[in-house]
Amino acid sequence: MKKKGVGMSCVLHPTGNKGAGDPSQAAIQLKPDGTFTLVTGAVDLGQGSSTILRQFAADELGVPIENITVNNSAGNAAPVTMGSFASRVTLIDPHAVKLAAEDLKAQICKWAAAQFGVNPDDVTFADNKVAVKNDPAKSLTMAEVGAGVFNSPALMIGTGAWYPAPFTAHDPETGAMPSVGAVSFGACYLELEVDTETGVVDILKLVQAWEVGKAVNPLMCKMQIGGGLSIGLGYALSEECWPHAPSMDFVPEVLGDYFIPTFADYPLENERAVAEVPHPMGVKGAKGFSEGSSTAPIPAIIAALHDALGVWITEIPVTPEVILRALGARG
Repeated sequence: MKKKGVGMSCVLHPTGNKGAGDPSQAAIQLKPDGTFTLVTGAVDLGQGSSTILRQFAADELGVPIENITVNNSAGNAAPVTMGSFASRVTLIDPHAVKLAAEDLKAQICKWAAAQFGVNPDDVTFADNKVAVKNDPAKSLTMAEVGAGVFNSPALMIGTGAWYPAPFTAHDPETGAMPSVGAVSFGACYLELEVDTETGVVDILKLVQAWEVGKAVNPLMCKMQIGGGLSIGLGYALSEECWPHAPSMDFVPEVLGDYFIPTFADYPLENERAVAEVPHPMGVKGAKGFSEGSSTAPIPAIIAALHDALGVWITEIPVTPEVILRALGARG
C-alpha cells in the first residue's frame, strides 16, 4: 500500500567563523588595458564565490563586472583568507575586497589629479572613468588611466584586510551576546509517498525558501538551494557512513563508486525561493547560507513520514529497511 504524507521544517544556519578568528585579505591591480585583477585567497569550489567577489569589486570601483578577473591560484603569493567553509565567503571576504577597491580608487584619483592639475578630492570615480568634479570634459577612461600608469613609474595595487570583532561570551544573567557572525533562516515543505510493502520513499513535491540577507546574485542563491537538496536527500534517505554502514564490504573505495542523489532523483515539483533581510554585518547586507540548504529537507522528510505512517523514525538515513523495521515494531 502506498501512503502519502506532508512535512515541514524550519531551520537556521550560522555563517562565518563565529568570532573564533576569521581574517580576510584581498588585492586589486589595475592593468594597462584598464581592466582589473582581483587576487583573493577565497577558493571557488563551484559555489560561485569568484563571481560574487567580482560583483562586490565592480560595484565599489564603478566598472563593468566583465572588466574584473579573479585569481586565487597564486599559492603562497595570494592574500590570506580563512578558507571556503562555514558559508563564510559572502559574509566575510567582501569586506577585504571593498577595502582593497577603496585603496585602489584613492591611488587612481591621486594619479589622475596630477594629470588634471587639481586636488585628489576634486576627482570623481564612476562609470568606468575618472573625471574632474563639475567639469566632465576633463575625464579619462580606465583604459587611458591604465595605459598612462603603465608608462609612468607607478604600480596601482589596492590592498585590504578585515577581521571581525573577537568573540564575546554571553551575559550569564541576560543571555545577551554581541553578534560576531550571522544566521540565515530556512524553511522546507514537502509531500511524499511511501510504499508500506517495500519501504521505498518517493518525494513528490518540495519547496524550500531561505532568508539570505541581501541576495547579491539571486540566480546563484536558488542554484545553491538546488545543490543543497542533493546532499539533504542523500543524508535523509540513502547515504550510510561507517561505522553505521552494514559492513565495511559495502564502503566505497573511490569517490566514483560513491552514490549520491542527482537531478534525476529530484521531485518533479521542486520550487526555490529567496527572502532578503539585509544583515548589518555584511557588505550591502549580504551573508552566507548555502550549506544550510542541505539541512532543511531532512526533518521535513521525517515529519512527512510520520504523517504518512503514524510512526516517528529517529535515525537517518531512512532506508527502506529502517521504514519496514519501524512498521514491524509498531505491529
